[in-house]
Amino acid sequence: MSMIRELRAAVRPALRRGHPGYGPGTGDPTGFLSSVVDCAVYRDGARVKDQLTPHEALERARSDGGFVWIGLHEPSEQEFSGIASEFGLHPLAVEDAVHAHQRPKLERYDDSLFTVFKTIHYVEHTELTATSEVVETGEVMCFTGRNFIITVRHGGQGSLRALRHRLEDDPELLAKGPSAVLHAIADQVVDGYIAVADAVQDDIDEVEIAVFSSTPGGGSARGADAGRIYQLKREVLEFKRAVSPLLRPMQLLSERPMRLVDPDIQKYFRDVADHLARVNEQVVAFDDLLNSILQANLAQATVAQNEDMRKITAWAAIIAVPTMICGVYGMNFEYMPELKWKYGYPLVMGVIFAICFSIHRGFKRNGWL
Repeated sequence: MSMIRELRAAVRPALRRGHPGYGPGTGDPTGFLSSVVDCAVYRDGARVKDQLTPHEALERARSDGGFVWIGLHEPSEQEFSGIASEFGLHPLAVEDAVHAHQRPKLERYDDSLFTVFKTIHYVEHTELTATSEVVETGEVMCFTGRNFIITVRHGGQGSLRALRHRLEDDPELLAKGPSAVLHAIADQVVDGYIAVADAVQDDIDEVEIAVFSSTPGGGSARGADAGRIYQLKREVLEFKRAVSPLLRPMQLLSERPMRLVDPDIQKYFRDVADHLARVNEQVVAFDDLLNSILQANLAQATVAQNEDMRKITAWAAIIAVPTMICGVYGMNFEYMPELKWKYGYPLVMGVIFAICFSIHRGFKRNGWL
């Protein structure tokens, strides 16, 4: 909050002087400032301590050298219009940055690169259920120019504040310019993927053990396992949508020479691309493994249903014997076998018991009961 108040105090003189991009029609300056997380100029890897508006920061970078790093969090179209016109950002990229919900991608314009990263955060839970949220996604979008980098973040995760402090502690790397910041962001995002993949692996192991262990329970337990597997598969699919589309952008940044990317930094992108490829293989394996677990669970449910049907059929066959005999004697004919005999009733009951016992023993021997 103190930083926002300082920036607000700094921008008021700029508004009075009529700086381009911050005049009437570009939105309420207070609202604009609410989306700015940080704005700084870096020269020779060191941060210029002055509190500057984006316009002043860009002018300082152009006149004295260095680059500008502006961080924004969920700006509105009106709030972002001033910065977009000031830095000459392409309207299509600006529209994507404001409305979010974009696929990971890399787009090249005349004087800038527009990169979209999907951030992934693992949601801690004590027990995986059919409604558990496993991963939470956000977005970080980067506009990289010759003397500026603008980061636009959407979602509650993926803060870049700690990353900025780490880079400021490494002036030699930060002196490489905006591409060094772009690499650091990509590296942090991919490292987050690795951590989430390890946590998701634990959830998959838990579900796999539950499915393949011999646990007693009825159909409700089997249904609960299927629900958990399906929910986990949906979350892994969300994870996959963040990782897989980023492979091509990282390949371009690591292999194809670009005038906005320092050649020394390009070597670091190769390491990020390698880590990303391994995470992608792991996520694809998660998807295949969950398919196998789901099929095994369905097969177990089918086998259990068949066993239930065999038991029902066996007991129906046993009960059919006394039902048939009692039905015959219940027709009340005058001439029935042993009807007038003193021991007729015990004899019939014994015959019923003997037949039922024999059938039960046969079903038991064959594994139906």
